[in-house]
Amino acid sequence: MDLFSRSWTALRTAVAAIPDRDFARPSGCAGWLVRDLVCHLVIDAQDVLITLATPAATEPTVDAVTYWHVEDRPPTGEDPLDALTVRLAAAYGDPHLLRFHLDDVGSAAGRAAQLADPRTLVGTRDEVLTVGDYLGAYVLEWTLHHLDLIAHLPDARTSPPEEGLARSRAMLEEIAGTAFPASFTDRDALLVGTGRSTPTDAQRTELRAAAVRFPLVLG
Repeated sequence: MDLFSRSWTALRTAVAAIPDRDFARPSGCAGWLVRDLVCHLVIDAQDVLITLATPAATEPTVDAVTYWHVEDRPPTGEDPLDALTVRLAAAYGDPHLLRFHLDDVGSAAGRAAQLADPRTLVGTRDEVLTVGDYLGAYVLEWTLHHLDLIAHLPDARTSPPEEGLARSRAMLEEIAGTAFPASFTDRDALLVGTGRSTPTDAQRTELRAAAVRFPLVLG
């Protein structure tokens, strides 16, 4: 839970430091501008609040790793929620309003996470898991989106916490069922492993040798 808080705080701090002009730059999420990604983070924060307030009475069905599904294909932008996110982001107009909304809802989600009992069972996406596992799953979400946020921002001053990068790599390796080559940095493993960047020829050779399936499209 501490790593959730550190990863979420680092991501919100990074958003707060983005100049208005950079909200119109591309993000690391294909087809999304930075403003679209920030709007998605607002929705994520709302999901955290909703899930923490949705107790479950049955046994867990997933944990922090099995919470994630591997999709057959990358997003196309045709998903109704993805399309809605882009329209909502544009409706904010002034980046200050979007920044303010994330700080407002995001701070509440962060406080709710700190106050929650990690042993409590909650329901989300038709699954049941402990609060600890739910927040653990979101370490991967925050870390990947932090990398997405700064992907095309050369002046960005903040990166995901090193512990978050390491834990996210470990989770991605569990999802993949195999380890990424030792020569890969945690950042490289996450970016290449999820299709956010194209591997070099040398990296591709190492991935084939390690029998790593990539990219992993997580949903």
